[in-house]
Amino acid sequence: MLFLIPAYLSENTSVNHFAPVIKDYIMQTDYFFVENEKTARKVVKFFAPEKKQSELKLFLLDKYTENSDVKEAQQLMLQGQDFGLLSEAGLPCIADPGNLMVKWCHEKNIRVIPISGPSSIILALISSGFNGQEFTFNGYLPIDKGEKKKQILHLETLVDKTGYSQIFMETPYRNNQLLEDLIKFLSPHTKLCIAANINDPELEFIKTKTIKEWQKQKPELHKIPAVFVLGK
Repeated sequence: MLFLIPAYLSENTSVNHFAPVIKDYIMQTDYFFVENEKTARKVVKFFAPEKKQSELKLFLLDKYTENSDVKEAQQLMLQGQDFGLLSEAGLPCIADPGNLMVKWCHEKNIRVIPISGPSSIILALISSGFNGQEFTFNGYLPIDKGEKKKQILHLETLVDKTGYSQIFMETPYRNNQLLEDLIKFLSPHTKLCIAANINDPELEFIKTKTIKEWQKQKPELHKIPAVFVLGK
């Protein structure tokens, strides 16, 4: 079986906020696909502090991974070994490369078990006040300035014409620059939700304002995990 194990969005979140079954599945296997080994070990320790870290068998699964890179792990699964799939934050396979192994498991008739947990994308959307029935997650915006401007204006047009909420992210150390670009290129009356440090009991920041209002009071977002939503 392949367990899709959620990670916390903030390590300051109480473990009591998560389903107890997460610990059960982590205790059931020592074999995990992980996007980042250091983060994965912290997540395992968070949910199951008694589990011996020295016994963990971690297989890297990031955006560059191909099936040939995890052939050893796949062979173990074909022989009956259970694996866990851990995201760096939130749910596996959403803004996360884990779908490679999920797809392979379906092809090999290996059972996939999803486990409930937080998704920063969904939590940002439901906290925004925007359309939650029709929305699009756009991932990361282009790095190139010209392409980024074009995409920002395109997303604004989509909101105006369709009413679909438009969700996107940025690498945390570029958040401040993204906010500057949004303020610069978007109409003053366009509404933007910024959801930062989601699930952190003290630092969580979720606000929806017009661009004109954001111009007057810009939050500090440097190196802070954040999700941005445009909507009506």
